[in-house]
Amino acid sequence: MKGVTSWSFHPCKPLLFDAGEITVCRVCPGPGRISFDWLPLPEEDRPVYTVLWRRRGSEEPFLTRETAETTALLEDLEDGIDYEFAVKCGEKRSRLRLARPGFVPGDSVVNYLHPEDGAYSFSGHCLCSPSLVRHPDGFLLASMDVFEGGAPQDLSLIFRSDDDGVTWRYVSELFPCFWGRLFVHRGALYMLACSTEYGDLLIGRSDDGGVSFGMPTVLLRGSSGFRQKGVHKNPQPVMVYGGRLWITLEWGSWASGTHAAMCASVDEDADLLDASAWHFTPPVPYDPAWEGAAEGPSPGCIEGCPVVFPDGKLYNVMRYEIGGCRPSFGLACVMKVFPEEPDRPLEFDRMIRFPGNHAKFEIHFDPVSRQYLSIVCYLDESHPSGRNLLSLIASEDCEHWRRVKDIFDYAHLPAGEVGFQYVDFFIEGDDILFLSRTAFNGAANFHDANYSVFSRIRDFRALL
Repeated sequence: MKGVTSWSFHPCKPLLFDAGEITVCRVCPGPGRISFDWLPLPEEDRPVYTVLWRRRGSEEPFLTRETAETTALLEDLEDGIDYEFAVKCGEKRSRLRLARPGFVPGDSVVNYLHPEDGAYSFSGHCLCSPSLVRHPDGFLLASMDVFEGGAPQDLSLIFRSDDDGVTWRYVSELFPCFWGRLFVHRGALYMLACSTEYGDLLIGRSDDGGVSFGMPTVLLRGSSGFRQKGVHKNPQPVMVYGGRLWITLEWGSWASGTHAAMCASVDEDADLLDASAWHFTPPVPYDPAWEGAAEGPSPGCIEGCPVVFPDGKLYNVMRYEIGGCRPSFGLACVMKVFPEEPDRPLEFDRMIRFPGNHAKFEIHFDPVSRQYLSIVCYLDESHPSGRNLLSLIASEDCEHWRRVKDIFDYAHLPAGEVGFQYVDFFIEGDDILFLSRTAFNGAANFHDANYSVFSRIRDFRALL
């Protein structure tokens, strides 16, 4: 057994973990069906695989089918019922996997993970941190991590679409990699992530479309566990401003009760894998005395988004946790960035009204319509909580927001069971392309998502 020389794996198989000899690398349930793919056995000459499936827990024998392909489609299944399935070839076999057929909102399922499927239990049981990017060679790449509260949370999965999101296929896995953001700079693909929750901040590069990543560079040391303060981030956009690349992050932990706002930056001409080229602003804790802050106990702000406001200045617009305060929703915190002084702490600037403050959001400026856009878990007086209503909102000044279109409206379903959240999106031509962390059709709960779903808002400017 040789030492590790890469960040990427195909697949990641921890020592002594029962991963099976055949790896089911993607699962995609739909109405009345389950499709899934597996990695080929490289040492076999023209292998013939046997697909096995049945209702979960059934005492009936498995149904079987032989194929020379590395993909299978099971049809005529009953929605809302769990099925178990596997693949074997001779004496080699995959883990027994789980899926539940049924409808899920969106254009295409990138990946699915049943909440009781243990295939990635060394990292978690749910899908999180959606990241979506258009590669310079024309294809789409989507990534997500596998998480669970209190679990290691250190595996990310990457998938590719060559037909603009209609179909997806497995590319690679990164380990350790959590809260990852794919982005392209100067024609190269990068992943910016943490090693685990509150772990080290890492960056790595791929020169072959995400198939392989060299060993990552440690940019900032975090903590050794989720109970200690460390690096907190999410897949926010990487902003180019003033000749530098800017990212947002926080220092803290939920266990410690606080997260302090930070930014990191690097000269756009620098080697991004050179840690010495990066600068970090000192962490600034939340202060309940800030003007306009909600009244009552609040853990503060997380998951900031870099935005250039109409005044031409760079700001960090942050999700603001105010459930149980007065008001209990509808405020976001704006921190000022000082681009000419990349080591200077951020400064509180203002609170703004924002109807999606209780979950991660992104804000993008559309130069054609001259409007700011965001896709949020929408909140108002009639819907003051929950993540079961996903909406497109717009603003001319980044301070006064209006609801443009409800994308997924499932406010009639239990808020504890359904969630469309942490959307990563970008504008391309007349459309908005986005990836959603989606909890639907039997997720463990609204937060612990079982789907990563791609969607497109066509001709979005007509809605404005």
